[in-house]
This record gives sequence, C-alpha cells and structure tokens, in this order.
Amino acid sequence: MFIAVLDTMIRMGAIKQWRNLVSILAAWFFTGPIFAVEVSEPAGAAHGYPGLYDINGKKLANGEFRQWVEDHHLQVVITYKFPDGELREEKARFRQEPELIQEQWSWREIRNEKPHREFAVDFLSGVASARIQKDNKDVSKKIEVEKGRTFAGFGFTIAVANLRKQLLSGQQVELKAVGFSPFPTLNPQTVTVKISHAGLDRMRMGGRSVKGDRFIVHPEVPAIAKLFVTVPDTKIWLANPTPAGFLRWEGPNVLPNDPLVRVDLLSGTKSEPAESLEASNNRQGSSTPVPSERIPSQ
Repeated sequence: MFIAVLDTMIRMGAIKQWRNLVSILAAWFFTGPIFAVEVSEPAGAAHGYPGLYDINGKKLANGEFRQWVEDHHLQVVITYKFPDGELREEKARFRQEPELIQEQWSWREIRNEKPHREFAVDFLSGVASARIQKDNKDVSKKIEVEKGRTFAGFGFTIAVANLRKQLLSGQQVELKAVGFSPFPTLNPQTVTVKISHAGLDRMRMGGRSVKGDRFIVHPEVPAIAKLFVTVPDTKIWLANPTPAGFLRWEGPNVLPNDPLVRVDLLSGTKSEPAESLEASNNRQGSSTPVPSERIPSQ
C-alpha cells in the first residue's frame, strides 16, 4: 500500500509532499525520547562567600563556595558555618563533555561535632541513601537515574545555567530530581520537575542592587502524594545580563518539609526579597502624572 501511495504522489507531481513525509518519518525513527542537558555554559574555577538566610531575610550562617575542575570533572563544595557551631556541607561532582551529567551528590548536617543528618546519591550506581541520627533512620535504595537528565542540589543551578536560552525563549523543560520522603522511612525516589522562566527581578544583597532572571523548578507530584506532603517549588536566580552566574537560591534544604531558606551570592547582614521589574515598572508608570493639555492663549 505504501508503494501505491508513493506512485500516486509521484504521478501527481507531489514531490514536495513526499519530501515532507520522509522528514517526518526520519524524525520519528531517529529522534529518541532521551533529552540530556547540552553544555552551553561550561563551568570552571570559582570561589565565593555566600550568605544563608531564612526565607524572611534573617542571617543564619556564613558560607564558602568552592568550584574547580579536576581530572575532567567539575567539583563543587559548599559549606555553611553557624554561630552555634553547626555545620552544613554540600558536595557534587559533574562531567561536562559533551553533556552535563551529575555523578555524585551529598549533603550533611553536623551538630555538636556529630553527624545529625546525611543524604547522598551515587548517580553512576543509582543508589541513594539517607540517615538521621536522632530518629535512628538509615535508608539505602536503588533509584532510577536517567543519565544527563537527573540532578540533585546545586546540580539544578548548573543545569538551569546551561538551559537558559531555551527557558528565556518560553520553553519549559522537564528533568528528574532525586528527593527523599520525610515519612515514614526517608524513602529516596526520583520525581519529574518542570523548569520555567518566571521573570526578571531586582534584589538587594550585600549592600548592592542586582538584577537577575528568576527560574522555577516545580515538582510534578502525583495527586495522591499531595494529600500527605507538600513539595514546594525551588527558585533560582541567575545574573542578567550574561554571563549568567548564580545570584540567589530559595527552597527547602533537603526534605520537602524543611524550613524554606535563601542563599545569596553577596553576603550581608540581611537579605531583601526580590522584586519583579515588570511590576515595578507598571507601578511607576501608573503613578506618573499625565500632563494636562495646554490651551493656547487667544
């Protein structure tokens, strides 16, 4: 039947339609379902001192951010030291050639010089683990990892930086996130997240006013799960104009029921909320008096 249709098309002179059909078939056969993040903004060495705040802008801890390339891998270490001696540390390792692939992630919380909470993901083996000392919870489980599409922690900031052009054009990108259920057993799992651009904001941090694009990482939580736990969005701000470096992050530390916190690139005594530039411009425009028309004298 296919040959008969082809013969009819040729006899009718519909070569253009045939070429379109070939293109559609080629796309159907050769475009796979796997989407990986292409590296458009390779990350290199960086060293900074961010600040950690509660969601209302109260200073909680001073931080140190270190990032470097070693043995063809991007290494990231972020630490926060609290006035009472508490320490929080996040580590991650990535490959950037030719696609962004997260290989490792860990987060730990130390209180009174003892481990309080620890979470880790080995993306290569597909094993995620969680341990909370005070609750005597210790879990390790195999999870489904899609290479180049599954991330955790700071991995999403690097992924968003490489997806920036697509997101600014209005596209929404779906990736996978590794998360941990707060009850009953800290069960590690992967969940689909939808990433989108939410606007251009201005914010004050470290005594300066800076401008950045706001991106939303929204978990696609099944309806039945929403009855038991609320999973908040994560917000990431990247500098505008380019290069699109990190400016701000807001979200829960690890578990979805953790308090929301904010991380600012420029540390100060207090952090102020971001303000939409579009909303600000609209307010200024509406408050500007319109000059009345002058009537020329006779």
